[in-house]
Amino acid sequence: MQTVIADLHFAEAPRWHDERLWFSDFYGGLVRSARADGSDIRVEATVPEQPSGLGWLPDGRLLVVSMRDRKILRREQDGSLVVHADLGGHATGHLNDMAVDDQGRVYVGNFGFDLMGGAPLAPASLHRVDPDGGVTEVADDLWFPNGSVLTDGGVLLVNETFGNRVTAFDLTPDGELTNRRVWAQFGPLPTEREFEKVLPQLVVAPDGACLDPAGALWIADATGSRLLRVVEGGTITDEIRPGTPVYACAFGNNTLFACAAPDFFEHARRAVREGHIIAIPV
Repeated sequence: MQTVIADLHFAEAPRWHDERLWFSDFYGGLVRSARADGSDIRVEATVPEQPSGLGWLPDGRLLVVSMRDRKILRREQDGSLVVHADLGGHATGHLNDMAVDDQGRVYVGNFGFDLMGGAPLAPASLHRVDPDGGVTEVADDLWFPNGSVLTDGGVLLVNETFGNRVTAFDLTPDGELTNRRVWAQFGPLPTEREFEKVLPQLVVAPDGACLDPAGALWIADATGSRLLRVVEGGTITDEIRPGTPVYACAFGNNTLFACAAPDFFEHARRAVREGHIIAIPV
């Protein structure tokens, strides 16, 4: 494995798109892209209120989660950013990661509580944003819905970082989520609600995720400093320990890319540039 991009505050939400690696730098307020080897780095968008999840509409326009003001932004053809949807009246915490289906519908999670402010854990809802910007709650009682992916079979997988699990939904043609089920269970649902007491109860803290060509789910374990390849039912088929905490991953160019940093605490990561992206041939 090797570091391909360095000097970041905190990289998240990596995506392989148009033969380039795209990612958000939370505290740098930037969405960037680069070639697989880390060269030709471009600034794709400036998002002052903290960018996170990325996706694309069917016509190719970029969508970006703006975390702190709980909005989804859309990059127009001329490069300008406009508000695609405002979830300020819906989300109960910072917006987080998202997945976009082939109809341009967005499925986006949120923290559910003030993580950086030290509030006790609380469940959150998942919302659907339609192409016209309309917002609908489509699932509730999720424990920090985080990395989300859509399979070729029309299944939405949502990592519950503080729930020790991955939850699955079937996506209907009209955008509803049905047949909710646990896709992978790594441990019991934590009983504690104070953040410092929850951490020891996490067997796997599934943060960002991606699918590989065989349809398996790669998970960045936010508290275990490892990347896990998981199949339905929760069996872990492969484990990579890169020697650093990792928080998200993307698969492309026969490579697993992972976002790494010493920790995920805002006050520490905002002050320095110790975040980086590593590349692991798979």
